[in-house]
Order: sequence, then structure tokens, then C-alpha cells
Amino acid sequence: MATEQLTIRDLDEDVQDHHLSFSEQVGFMASAFWRTRARDRILALAVTLLVIILTTVYAQYRLNQWNVPFYNAIERRDLDEFIVQLGVFALIGGSLLLLNVVQTYLNQITALHMREGLARDLVDEWLKPQRALKLLHIRTMGVNPDQRLHEDARNLSELTTSLAIGLVNATILLVSFIGVLWTISDTFSFQFNGERVTIPGYMVWAALGYAGLASILSNIVGRRLPDLNAERYAKEAELRFALMHTNENILAITLARGEDSERDRVQNAVTVVLDVIRRLARGYTNLTWVSAGFGWLSTVAPILIAAPVYFAGNLTFGGLMMAVGAFNQVYGALRWYVDNFRQIADWKATLMRVSTFRKVLLALDETPGTGDLRYPQTEQDRLVMRGLELYTASPGTPGNRGLRLPDDETILPGEHIMINGDVGAHRRLLFEALAGIWPWGKGEIALPSDGRIVFVPQQGYLPHARLREVLAYPLDSAPIDEERFRTALERVGLSPLVAALDLTERWDRKLSEEDQARLRLANLFLIEPRWLVLDDILEGLEADVQLELAATLAELDNAAIIYIGRCEAFDSVLKPRQLHLRPLAATKPSDHA
Repeated sequence: MATEQLTIRDLDEDVQDHHLSFSEQVGFMASAFWRTRARDRILALAVTLLVIILTTVYAQYRLNQWNVPFYNAIERRDLDEFIVQLGVFALIGGSLLLLNVVQTYLNQITALHMREGLARDLVDEWLKPQRALKLLHIRTMGVNPDQRLHEDARNLSELTTSLAIGLVNATILLVSFIGVLWTISDTFSFQFNGERVTIPGYMVWAALGYAGLASILSNIVGRRLPDLNAERYAKEAELRFALMHTNENILAITLARGEDSERDRVQNAVTVVLDVIRRLARGYTNLTWVSAGFGWLSTVAPILIAAPVYFAGNLTFGGLMMAVGAFNQVYGALRWYVDNFRQIADWKATLMRVSTFRKVLLALDETPGTGDLRYPQTEQDRLVMRGLELYTASPGTPGNRGLRLPDDETILPGEHIMINGDVGAHRRLLFEALAGIWPWGKGEIALPSDGRIVFVPQQGYLPHARLREVLAYPLDSAPIDEERFRTALERVGLSPLVAALDLTERWDRKLSEEDQARLRLANLFLIEPRWLVLDDILEGLEADVQLELAATLAELDNAAIIYIGRCEAFDSVLKPRQLHLRPLAATKPSDHA
């Protein structure tokens, strides 16, 4: 446990060095988007959406002009003109309806492709060799990567699409109608204290001031919402992990009578989430005072602003309604920020989480191991270990332990080796170092030039898939002949499973520990490795099962088998050459100083 904490601490400190500012987050994710496979489709959709938005704005412009003859006809009580203008409205309104439907569809498809590009990019980066394992040791990132890969990616793609389209639409509306509003109010004048007052673009300035005040107040009231949203996503992820972890281990929990303890743990996670939601609720309530207040006031605000000109007799009723319509369009565009403040806060929170997650994934490849452990290239078909020492944490860390191999060792093709050691020698470090996933140590490990080397950990992985895919993992099961599947299962004593090759199950739950070990051996007969490194995989099995499986391992023709651990069955059946590991003394604080 102490070793794991030291490892986490070192990697967490490295993560802090990759914090991004908001502008850097935007630039970083834009650069990532530009390299996604969905880029061309999204750009084509963006161009189509721009055309639809421009057409929609033009139709809204014509609808605004329609206000003048329509309301003037009402003012004159001109029934014939009134009916004609209703026909014009039907044409414009029908066009707007069609455009709105098309735009909604394109919005959804664009969000879909945005999510495809983002999700696939994150998954590709996450599952680059060794990255996911390194990420597991980072306290701030490694606990719930699924939250960032799923929920955060979905939120970011959908919010980016929605906000980007809304911003473009609001900008085009603003540019279009601010000219209309300026033209309408350019000659507005009214009497004040016996003098005629004329303000060019009078209603434009009123709309700018009105919307600006709403935006400033919204920003002040809702300034903490992005941080609260980010905190909520993190705590929701922790709650989901607690639930999933409890469900995955429910048998052990039940046997230990640990339901009360787990209930308290999960309830504490629920309490933390509810506390964040409670603070968010207060923040959104305070924001509603501003957004809803200005929203309701905007119903009469343009009429109140234009009323002095209208009552002065310088504006017809139709002109008044046209000015009100133009004001509402300009104000609606200007208050886009106010209307979308909650979504913007949510978007900034997900942008921060996703960009930081992706940046850390890339940085994991740049994080050097502390020590002098080297993996030299070799053309030889042999495994060589020279001057090997491995540490439980970075050198110089107080309490650091480890192991050493007293002599240089060369393992030849087809050899059978068993590597054990004194108590406290941390044999598993050697397994991970041979696999290239443990950074702390010194010496050399030269792997065989033949790349057909397989590492089998003590706790194996069985995918949730068809049994034939589990058997072939990580190879593609399609090219493998049916007879090879049947033979592999029969050789390990699992012939009843031949009929289940096309069934999809949770095999890690459906099969006993013994049968899972047999299934993993059947996998080796399909892969046919030249070199096999085993991390004490027979430990915990019954003695007769150990002997049976050791005999099965001996049937792997021409394979060099390296067993790391103590196993009498392996020793008696395969007659391996023995290698002995020695523990390193713990580092004292004075040594570190």
C-alpha cells in the first residue's frame, strides 16, 4: 500500500504540471478535433447549417417587414389587406417551420459526429500501449476514466454543437437586425422639457445597454457555476464507482457480513453528490432572478422605449410593431449569453475535464521512469537479464524496497524456468519489469527478438464476449478454425464448453476459479507463444488441479516457460531451472537525505 501511494504521489505531481488555461483548453481540443476521422463530415454539416441559418434569418427579416402592412391593415380596419397579409404570413411561417425542422435534424447529426470524433479519439489515446495502466496510478484521473470517456465526452460534444450553432445564429441575427433597428430608429425624436431630442440609432443603443446589463449581472451571479459543475461531475463519477465496486464484489461483501459498512460508504458518496447539487441549485436559483427577470421585462421593454416616439405621433402602429420586432431580435441575439449561461458553465466544466484528461494521457508517454532500467534492442532469440535491481518506488524514496537478481541470467528458447525468492523479495516487480510496465530499477532486460512472447498475470482478464472471442483474445477469432477451438478446450478439460462457443456471458462470474485458469491455458494453445511468462497463476488451486494444469503447460511444444512464484506441481512436472531473487533492504529517511 505504501508503495502504491508513493507511485500515485509522483504521478499526481506530474499531472499538476499539465494544467491548461481556458484558451489553451480550447486550442488543445480544437487541434485534437482537426485530426479526427469525423472532421470532414462535421465541416460539411457546418457549411450546410450555415446556409440553413442564413436562409432562416432572411425569412425572419421578411417576417419583421411583414409587421408594417399587417398591423397597419388592422389599424385601418382594412379586411381585404388583412386577409392578403395572412396569406403572406402563411408562406413565410411555413418556410420558417421547414427550415427549423431541417436545422434541428442537422443539429442532432452534427452532435452525433462530434461525439463520434471525440469519443473515438479519447478511446484511442487511452488504450495506447501502457497508458491506461499508468493512468490507473493517478489519484485525480485514474479512479473514474469511464466518466470522462463516456459522460464528459457526450456532454462536451452535445454542448459544443448546441452552443456553437446558437452563437452563429445569434451573431447573424444581430448583424442583420441591428441595421434594421438602426434604420427604423435613426430619425426617432421626441419632446423633452420643451425641446426636440433626436438620438441616431436610439433603439440600438437601448438594446445594447439592456442586454449588456443582463449579461454583466448574469456573469456576477453565476461566476461559481463552472467550478460547481466540474465538482459535480467528479463526485457523480465517484458515486457510480462506489456502486459498481460494491456490485462487483457483492459475494465477498455478503460473506464478510459487510453490508452495513458498504451501505455507509455508498451513502456517504450519495451525501457528497447531494451537497454539490444543493449548492448548484442555489446558484441556478440566484441566476434565475436575473435571466427570468430580464426575460419578463423584455415583453414590454421595447414598447416602453419606443412609446415616446409613438405618442409624439412620429410612428405608425405598424412601424411601432416593426420596431418592437427588430428590437426583440437584436436583444434576443445580444442576450444569447444570458440565456445560455447555465449551458456555458456546464460546457466549460466538461471542456476542462476532457482537455485535462487528454493532456494527461499524452503526458504519460513523456513521463520518464526514475532509474537506470534499460531494454536494449537485440537480434538474439534469448532473454537476458544483467545487473537487475527493481524498486517498489523511485530511488531515494524513504521506505523503498525491492529485489535483485544476484547473477546475470540468460534464458534460452524452450527452457523451463521457475523464479522464486526470499520473503519480501516482491517477485511481482520482476513480472511487471519483464513486461515493460515497471519503471523503477536499474540493469538491463534484453527480450528475445521473436515477438511471440505472452505475459499471463495472476488475475487474468476474460472479456464480456462470445466464448470463442474470449478463447482467442487478443487475436481475431474469425480466421481460427473451429477444430482448433474444440481441441484447445478438450486439452484443458473443458470439452463441455464446446457447445457454448457462440454464447456471450460474464465468463469471469459464470466460471469457477479453476475453470477460468483452464480457459486461460486453452487461450495459450491458440496463441502458440514462443515465450511464456507466468505470474504464479497456479497459486490457490487444489494440488491435483495444479498437477493437471502443470502437465498441460508441458504440452506447449518448444515454448520457453518462465514461472515467477513457488509451485511444487510446476517444479515436479516440468523440472525447471531455478532462479532465486534476493530482497533489497528498505531505504531509511537518512539515506534519502
